[in-house]
Amino acid sequence: MNETYRQYLIDGERAGVQYALTAPRNVPFGITGSQMGKRSGSSLEFIDHREYQPGDDLRRIDWSGFARSDKLTVKLYRDEVSPHLDVVIDGSCSMALEDSPKAQATLGLAAVLATAASNVGYSHNAWVAGDGCRQVDNGTDRPSIWDEIDFAYHGDLLTSFVKLPPSWRPFGLRVLISDLLLPGDPLTVLAQFAERATAVVVVQILAEADVNPTERGNIRLIDSETEAVREIFLDPAAEKRYRDAFARHQESWHLAAKQTGAIMTTVIAEEILSDWRLEALVAAEVLTIT
Repeated sequence: MNETYRQYLIDGERAGVQYALTAPRNVPFGITGSQMGKRSGSSLEFIDHREYQPGDDLRRIDWSGFARSDKLTVKLYRDEVSPHLDVVIDGSCSMALEDSPKAQATLGLAAVLATAASNVGYSHNAWVAGDGCRQVDNGTDRPSIWDEIDFAYHGDLLTSFVKLPPSWRPFGLRVLISDLLLPGDPLTVLAQFAERATAVVVVQILAEADVNPTERGNIRLIDSETEAVREIFLDPAAEKRYRDAFARHQESWHLAAKQTGAIMTTVIAEEILSDWRLEALVAAEVLTIT
């Protein structure tokens, strides 16, 4: 992995010491509607089913369910659910544009979240959504030794999730870090991402230039995903069209988050890297300051 990138993992790990991960409250978490325990325990409270797998205790099979559906499922109890975080990094090319700090801030933020999870006894795993969604090398360990993370994917998130379906932990907290500047239906993406999660958080990470474009005149644009080239003249009217389209795009993601029970918040990359003060995530009750 680019060693410059590694420094941001190290910086994020250091910054994460001052935070603790929390489960967002007052929302219908995920598709299942379950509540996530703060810690593992010994309760035998039933919470859900999952498909039977060879080697499962036959005493846990739901035989009445089998009689109704002809499908073998086993019962899950609270003592089988330990608090866990899956943090998913968007590996698209748009995350690592020249002169943009989004990739650096994304890595740092992922490291903060993983460290904050460890601070309260959560396990964690890191993933990259690229040409398939794959586990980061050493992704269950401390962020400073994560490896093989790149931003070279020319595609959308849903295709990544479907091409190589990840084995995210059921009934855990799942966080997606992305600029969300990609094609596709947000609701379809989040429905796939939230399946069997207990809590879902979407962190949109943008560069200041994404929010407030300042260039004027003739501009040569290169699509980071398709590499298509387009020449445009950016004047106040064109800037207004951009801002209107951007606002509609934001609204569609916020609506999809609401429909899937996800928490969505937007952060600016430059602000994260300047002081590691993550007020937006604290306000959303994803993080608390220790």
